[in-house]
Amino acid sequence: QVQVVESGGGLVQPGGSLRLSCAASGTLFRFYVMGWYRQAPGKQRELVAVITGGGSIDYADSVKDRFTISRDNAKNTVYLQMNSLKSEDTAVYYCKANYGASYWGQGTQVTVAS
Repeated sequence: QVQVVESGGGLVQPGGSLRLSCAASGTLFRFYVMGWYRQAPGKQRELVAVITGGGSIDYADSVKDRFTISRDNAKNTVYLQMNSLKSEDTAVYYCKANYGASYWGQGTQVTVAS
């Protein structure tokens, strides 16, 4: 069983920045495919960004050039740097670790509002 814990959410003004962190347990973290997802009220959960163990990265079109996903295998942690935030980025952000099975965190709220 892989434990996944997100942190770093909060309230930020439009145009601001936040960095989310996601820590996952396990000695094989470097092989995990790690993804950030988000779910806004009344909407389906959607993929935001994903990074493989080999470092391949993909982003949703809506966040390209604004968000950056990265990982630190020594710390078993993946990050999501979010810049130029917009009100439509408001959502609960979830981290998922995939290694044979999928393991989700509890989510962290990001609210973009003035």
